[in-house]
Amino acid sequence: MIVSPKIRGFICTTSHPDGCAANVQEQINFVKSHPKIENGPKNVLVIGASAGYGLASRIVPAFGSGANTLGVFFEKPGTETRSGSAGWYNSAAFEKAATAEGLFAKSLNGDAFSHELKKQAVDIIKNEMGGKVDLIVYSLASPRRTDPDTGEVFKSVLKTTGGDYTNKTLNTDKGEVSEVTIGAATEEEIADTVKVMGGADWELWIDALADADCLAEGVKTVAYSYIGPKLTWPIYTDGTIGCAKKDCERASAAIHAKLSESLGGCAYVSVNKALVTQASSAIPVVPLYISILYKEMKAKGIHEGCIEQIQRLMADRLYSGDLQLDEDGRIRVDDWEMRDDVQASIAAAWENISNDNFNELADFQGYRDDFLKLFGFGLNGVDYEADTDTATAPPSLAE
Repeated sequence: MIVSPKIRGFICTTSHPDGCAANVQEQINFVKSHPKIENGPKNVLVIGASAGYGLASRIVPAFGSGANTLGVFFEKPGTETRSGSAGWYNSAAFEKAATAEGLFAKSLNGDAFSHELKKQAVDIIKNEMGGKVDLIVYSLASPRRTDPDTGEVFKSVLKTTGGDYTNKTLNTDKGEVSEVTIGAATEEEIADTVKVMGGADWELWIDALADADCLAEGVKTVAYSYIGPKLTWPIYTDGTIGCAKKDCERASAAIHAKLSESLGGCAYVSVNKALVTQASSAIPVVPLYISILYKEMKAKGIHEGCIEQIQRLMADRLYSGDLQLDEDGRIRVDDWEMRDDVQASIAAAWENISNDNFNELADFQGYRDDFLKLFGFGLNGVDYEADTDTATAPPSLAE
């Protein structure tokens, strides 16, 4: 069938298999253009592996270190009459490319919070990956979580924790600057958001792997976070999401203590750059900030996407012997975003931006291009007028 983008708010309800494959191949080509990662990982588990930072976290070790990978995600398969989700097609393209180079690549599609999926992952690691993994990336983004023991469902919210907050935002449908007011969360909503997006499930994954003796000596694990500038703090760092990210830091310290003592391993939170992802597109205020950020970083020649960020994280931090931790023990690959000169330029633009000068001060076209690219649209070399196979699937998940 012929697939065109259908956008509703911050979601595109269609995705293009060939475009997603082209997007994956672009990222593979980028990694291959760099030297191999010295002493890089060999058996990798990525939890939340199908898009954005998680997908990049699968591509970099596979094509930069020759690693075998197991990816866990929750995506919608396509059929002959309806397109699947972009992550489904991303994973199909990744598996095919990795297998063509003789790498083990398998995927699990389901509820990563469940005990059952953890057991399935353990079985694959034991029976098909030599028994142990040496890198676990936790990059899960979900609006809800079912507690695997009680069955209770928790839902996350995008709210402040300190009263109503009003600031500029971007209407991404119209490309217009407007104002938005975000309400304050209740204590229950804060706790529920931490349950969904905090570090508890990361700990459960590490415990499940440890109990099954699936962790290699010197194992590393990393989860992703964001801090950003003060203008986004009320909705992010000091908001409900920030509470969850602080809990990830708590979990990181606990996991690090266990792994370092038992296996000489380590656990870190990596603070990454603000980028257009399916998760960030949903957060008020953030899309306008990202549009201005893109303008400034591109002008200074330091703009990065997900694949560039994860290449730098793994090659220059995790496996270089030079982690460059901040005072709170976090890896910082948001360092270029947070440079004083970049943030000073953004602050000045933010103060003055309006619909009259929006296109001068922000890179909305770059934002929209990256947004569409998430779903496989706007890629060079793809014939969007031709029929495409919407029923394509990751080989390991094909029926």
